This record gives sequence, structure tokens and C-alpha cells, in this order.
Amino acid sequence: MGIPSLIQDLALILMVAGVVTLIFKKLKQPLVLGYIMAGVIVSPNLPITMSVVDHEDIETWSSLGVMFLLFTLGLDFSFKKILKMGFAPIVASLTIVFCMMMIGYSVAMSFGWSEMNGLFLAGMLAMSSTTIIYKAFDDLGLMQQNFTSLVMSVLILEDILAIVLMVMLGTIGTGNNSDNSQLISSIMSIGFFLILWFVVGLFLVPTILRKTRKLMNDEVLLIFSLGLCCFMAVFATLVGFSSAFGAFVMGSILAETVDAKRIEKIVKPVKDLFGAIFFVSVGMLVDVRIIADQWLAIVVLTLAIILGQSIFGTFGYLISGQSLKSAMRCGFSMAQIGEFSFIIASLGLELGVISNFLYPVVVTVSVITTFLTPYMIRGAVPAYDFVEKIIPRTIIRRIDRMTGSFDTSADEDSKAYWKPLLTQMLVSTLIYSCLAAATIAIMLTFVNPVVISMVSPETRIWVEYTCALTTILLISPFLRAIMIKKNKSMEFKHLWLKRRGNRAPLLATILARDVLSASFIFFVITSTVKLPIIISVILAIIFNQLIYKSNAIKYISIRLERLFIQNLRSKDYAERASGKRRPLFEGHLLDRDIHISLITVPQDSQWAGKTLKELDLNSRFKVHVSSIMRGDRKINIPSGSDVIFPLDQLNVIGNDEQLQNLNNVMQSEVYPEVEDYEGRDMKLRRFVLRPDSPFVGNSLITIPLRDSYNCMLVGLEEGEENLSKVNPKYNFCAGDILWIVGEERDIRRLATEI
Repeated sequence: MGIPSLIQDLALILMVAGVVTLIFKKLKQPLVLGYIMAGVIVSPNLPITMSVVDHEDIETWSSLGVMFLLFTLGLDFSFKKILKMGFAPIVASLTIVFCMMMIGYSVAMSFGWSEMNGLFLAGMLAMSSTTIIYKAFDDLGLMQQNFTSLVMSVLILEDILAIVLMVMLGTIGTGNNSDNSQLISSIMSIGFFLILWFVVGLFLVPTILRKTRKLMNDEVLLIFSLGLCCFMAVFATLVGFSSAFGAFVMGSILAETVDAKRIEKIVKPVKDLFGAIFFVSVGMLVDVRIIADQWLAIVVLTLAIILGQSIFGTFGYLISGQSLKSAMRCGFSMAQIGEFSFIIASLGLELGVISNFLYPVVVTVSVITTFLTPYMIRGAVPAYDFVEKIIPRTIIRRIDRMTGSFDTSADEDSKAYWKPLLTQMLVSTLIYSCLAAATIAIMLTFVNPVVISMVSPETRIWVEYTCALTTILLISPFLRAIMIKKNKSMEFKHLWLKRRGNRAPLLATILARDVLSASFIFFVITSTVKLPIIISVILAIIFNQLIYKSNAIKYISIRLERLFIQNLRSKDYAERASGKRRPLFEGHLLDRDIHISLITVPQDSQWAGKTLKELDLNSRFKVHVSSIMRGDRKINIPSGSDVIFPLDQLNVIGNDEQLQNLNNVMQSEVYPEVEDYEGRDMKLRRFVLRPDSPFVGNSLITIPLRDSYNCMLVGLEEGEENLSKVNPKYNFCAGDILWIVGEERDIRRLATEI
């Protein structure tokens, strides 16, 4: 019986990838590059080596890789995290993405490439690599520096923009961009899909996980999570989006649950396997002949990324409120492209809208810029020193003062009351409108037509009325929330009582939401039953008022909202209970050089077992340990007598240099890796004391077996089966039979003397 070609291809891919990544690991290079190089080796474009047989199967597996990559990316994403980032990362990410897209499109046009090549190249050049930058920061020991957290925040936002960009490029690539309305419709569809499934997901998924937590071991949770991922991928495909987009949405939903970190941990091996196959498939598309033909484009694009990110990246961070030095360090760190560029390129090839040469060109540029990333990060400070020499110090100080704060609100009343009130009204109205629209769409598209088709023509009119009424009842909790939400809030009352001029705008917000609610009812009535317009309007107003005054609907609406809020905050509650929330004072450290960082004690650290007083971190590194996280336990304001254990997480306060020195020393002071495994093996040996043995006439007190020989006496043999415990004061006699345990080399040394 022959082996299927898929198994042969997988064996070849994984073996070559394993060997190549070992080499790249030894060279301290990102594993992503190793996977790409493995793909080049097994590619049919390199005829001197073995190559894969069935490309279609590998493409299927690589599609799964993209899906699981974005699923795990969603697990690390949080809508709340984005909202808490503030304005600075948003300004920086939008500026960088826009400028880099313009550069990419301009380069494509200058080479005479097609407009579609230019659009897709613009998307590829706009996205820096989260994986590669994180790896570079970790390798260079910079994770404790303050600027790295801002870079990671911008990368998260870039990943979100990449998802939106993929959907938009997919819409354009399929020819649905005949006018601007199609593109606007596509963007609105993305927003509707995200809001709907985020809200629905937070109603259902956390509730299911909470109810079944006792049944969810790691195996069941893995299957359940991947099942949800695949379900959302299929659903997204059915409604016109990509499977990767759906996987990301489900990941972001699960990210808000208590089990998010656990799911991320158990899914990681699956993501690593399929992700490796995806990156190998990326390398398989690289053609050395195309690279040779397009060498000029590769050089120009590499320079465009390095110079573009260095200049416009610095500019983006600068206008977001960072100092010039911090902005340059952030901008220089992002001078490469990575995973999303490959995914966007794969989308273009799949749709058949980009040229075949573009993919290997982008992969080659990615490889070059990835190799240069550590040097760009290291070169940021020397570049700043050079700029500082050629630009007057007064100008640099003026830039730092101008960018030191980002306060866009001047009116206290607007900032404190109008802005939060209108924001909350808008968000709640948008969410509940999406839920109402989705419910109406399901009822009018699927449920009502089926029910109406099953009845006779004589009763059809009554069934239509019943369907309309049922639909209105189903959306009534959402409509009530649209009308009533924030009408009795503190902000609303303050504005109402403080100034009479505020009352007309406040009444306008109420009227506008009442009209919106009545519009939903009017749409349901006119879409289900045939009534005159004026009667439909009157019925819509009447139903609107009944919904507003109904206590039953009020109770249901409040219950649904409380369930949603409970699920939304369940992760925060769990982290607060276990002490895993970041300290509240972190945002109030006024000195920009002082911040708090989380440092993990290595598993084989020489610091383990020592007290904070013995380590004397304050004198050695000028830092303060504010708390220690140990499993689910948190020790706040630890004393000098508190002991450090392996894998403890220390919340440490200091500046960039102090924290980096602390982390470097901690990571270096570890026990050396054991190499002589055979010599460290434990042996249990039986010894018979000779008359001339130094043990005879002595006890364990006079012959410290542990200290002198690194061995332990298990017992004294009595008869053939019994071992008795030896009293430390017992004097050994000739002929005593001792059972001793120890490492093999120590046992051998003991045997020569005993």
C-alpha cells in the first residue's frame, strides 16, 4: 500500500523545516526566516533538491495556518485594551500606515506596475512584523524599556488595520469597486459584522464556558475553541469575508473570557504547526530567477522601508506626543515587513489580481529587512546623537515640550460631561441598532418566509401580522435600550440642571433615538404586512411608546445588559481577584523615564531561594520591587525577608537603564545547563562493610555521608526483605549491609572507600 502524497510532502516539509530552524536558532535569527528558507529548499523552483508533490494540499494546510495565526492573534487582542491605549498609539499607527502605503503605491507606479499591484504593495509595506520586532526586543534585552510598550501598542493597532485592509483589498480585487458606494458598503459591513459578533459572542461564549468550566479539561477546551474558530471562519466566508477574518473575530471574543490565557496556551502547538507550514509555503513561491530579474525593485523597496519607517515612523510617534529620542527609537524599530505582508500577498495571488513576480520580491525584501532589524534598533540612539549634534538644542527642547502632552479638549464642561455622554450614547445606540438589525434580517430572510409558506392563503394575512408582531417583540429589548440608555445618567442630569441652553440639545438626543427606534418598527411593519404608510407610522409610534413603558420589556432589557456587562468584565474580575491586574498607580508616574515593568525570574535562576534583603536590588540597581506575583498569589510591598522563587513575576519600578541592567544580570545569573546526564543519574547500591572500612566503629554523626560523599543512607538491611531506619548515633559494624543512594559518580567514589 503506497503512502499518500500529502504524508510524503508533510514529512519532507517538517524535516527540512526542523533542520533549517535549528540552524537559524543557533544563529539567533527569527524562526520565520528559517521556515521561509525551508520553503525555498523544497520548492519546485529549486530543482537540485527534493520538492513537494501536491501543491493543492499544501495550500490547504497553509490556509489553515493563516486561520490559526489570526485566531491566536485575536486571543492576544482586546477591544478594551485598544480603548485604554489612549490617543497616542492611534495617531502614530494611522500616520505610519498612511505614509507607508503612499510610499508603496508610489514605488509601484514608478516601476510601471499595474494599479492593482500598487494597491496590494501599499498594503504589504504598511505592516510591520509583530513577531520579528518582539523577538528582536527580547534578544536585545529591551523588553523592560518604556518605548517598547508603545511600539507593541502601535503594532496591535496595525494588525487590526491589516484585517480591515485585507477585507477592503478583497472587495476591490473581486471587482466590486465600480464606485465609491461599494467600498463604503464594504467598510460598513466590516463594522456591522464586528459589532454584531462581538456583542453576540460576549452574550453566549463566556456564559457557555462559565457553565461548563468543571467539564472543560485541556483536551475538551482545545476542541471546543478550535471548533468555534472554524465555525466563525466558515460563517465569515458565507457572508462574504475571508476565513482568516472570521478566525480573528472569534479569537478576539475568546480574548475577553476568563479562560483566554489557558486557551492561548493549549492552542499554541496547533498554531505553531500550521503556521510553520504556512511560512514554508511562502518560501515555496520564491523563484530565484525572478529575484535576479527584479533586483532593482528589491533594493528600492528595501530602502523605501528602512528610510520610510525611520522618517515617517519617527514623525508618527512624534506627533502622537513622544519625545524626539523616544520617537526615533520607536520608528527605527519598525523598519521591516512580515507576516501580514505575506497574507496580503497570498490574497492577491488567490484572487489573481497581482503579478507573480510581486510575491517573491516582497518575501525577499522581508528577509533582508528582518536581518537588518536588530541593527536598526541599535542604531536609533546613535542616530539621535547625530541629530542632536546638527540640530540646535533649543529646537529639540521645543519639540519635546510641544509633544509632551496631548490634550485636545479646552472646554471643561464639554470634556467632563458632553463628550462622555455623547460617546456612550453613540456606542450603545450603535451596538443595539446592530443587534436589532441582525434580528430583523434573520426573521425577514429566514424565519418569516418559511412560516408564511406553510399556511393556506386564507390565513396568510393573520400569519403575516403574527410574524410582524413576533419580530417587534424580539427586537423590543434592544429598542428600549436605544431609547432609554443614559437618559438618567449623572452627566445628563448635570447638563440639564446646570444650563437651560443644554436642554434643547439633550431633548434632541432623546427625540433622535426615539425616531430611530420607531424607524425599526416601521420597517418591520412595512416589510411584513401591506398597510397604508400613515397607519404604519401610527402603529410604529404606538408600539414605540408601549415598549418604552413596558415593565416586562424593561426587566428583559436590564437582564440582558447585566449579562453582557458581567461577561465583558469577567476577565477583569478574575484578574483583580488573583492580583494579576496592572497597578493603578502605573499611569501616574510623572517622570517619563520612570515606569513599572514585569520581570520574570528564570526557572534556573541563582537568585531563587534568596531574600530581597540578600539580593539588595535597591542598592545594586536603584529599583523598587512593588509586588511579587507567584501563581495566583500576589505579595504587595514585599519586605526584605520575602524569598524569591523560580518563575516569580516581579513588578519593578525604575528607568529604562536600571530595569535593563536588572533584567540582564538576572538572566545571566543562572545555573549552567547539565551536560553529563549519565553522571547525574541516581543509583541505589548495596554495600557490605569490610572490617577495615572507615565506617566501622563510626556513626552518621562522625561520618557525614551527605556532606562528604553527596550520598544518602536509605536503610540497614535486616534479613532478606526488611530495611531498618538507621539511628544517627548507631556505630556501624563489620558485615553491616547498607543501602545507599546517590549520583553514579559519587557512588563509585564511595565504593572505593567503604
